[in-house]
Amino acid sequence: MGIVLGDDQYGKAETRVVRIYRDTARHEIRDLNVSTALRGDFAAAYLTGDQAKVLPTDTQKNTCFAYAKERGVGDIEDYALALANHFTDDIGSVRRARVDVDEYRWERVAVDGAGHAHTFVRAGHEIRSAAAVIDTGGSVKAQWVVSGVRDLVVLKSTGSQFTGFLRDRYTTLPDAGDRILATSLTAQWRYAGTEVAWGEAFAQVRQILLERFAVVYSRALQQTLWEMGSAVLAARDDIAEIRLSAPNKHHFLVDLSPFGLDNPGEVFHADDRPYGMIQCAVLREGGPAAGPAWEAPASFA
Repeated sequence: MGIVLGDDQYGKAETRVVRIYRDTARHEIRDLNVSTALRGDFAAAYLTGDQAKVLPTDTQKNTCFAYAKERGVGDIEDYALALANHFTDDIGSVRRARVDVDEYRWERVAVDGAGHAHTFVRAGHEIRSAAAVIDTGGSVKAQWVVSGVRDLVVLKSTGSQFTGFLRDRYTTLPDAGDRILATSLTAQWRYAGTEVAWGEAFAQVRQILLERFAVVYSRALQQTLWEMGSAVLAARDDIAEIRLSAPNKHHFLVDLSPFGLDNPGEVFHADDRPYGMIQCAVLREGGPAAGPAWEAPASFA
């Protein structure tokens, strides 16, 4: 039996692009982490080391910086699309390009009650994300955009239970009729097209996720994720699919009886690991195919 080269791709991972806008005395900051991945006519590079059709990853890095200056950043979805279009349109050996962008949010430092013109403080751990995939291998150019949010840490102190679960001889977990529900949510949603007001859509989806987490009485984190995803698709016709990943950040009631103290759901121990990992995808029936939209470089191997 012969040995052949399978799928391959290469790119530049995690280029840190910080763009400062100095058009006025009141500066603006955009803080990005950009990764590129290219597929195309690169077999010779793997089989014989021939680099003639390989665009160096260093060039890909430089392009990320140059586009931040020449075109600006704007919505990260537009920035990712512009880069992906450049690689597929202008580099003859590239058939498919994927550009992933994370954005870190900064807020102005308050001085005498007003935001300072050029001093910022990092705003928590939450990260906005976007990915653009362009494929020119078919009869027409195909495009996919996935937006998302990561490390969105939420907690509700009641309104959650976990009871009636399957038990076997290894089960020690008791029923919990009233528990803390906490997670660090990752949500990614795939759009049906690319004509979208990205910033407005992101703000609406994020708010829906938070509201549904708050108001849905949770009988399981699985049910909460379904309710959150369903609400997003119901509100946004331009979203074809949403995927949610939620580690269950467990909080265990501390036994204070050795100290003669009652503990009616007031003092907990936060346990960071191990944790349950709950994930699901919610799709619109009859929506456009996902194609390679979810084929992130991290999932290649």
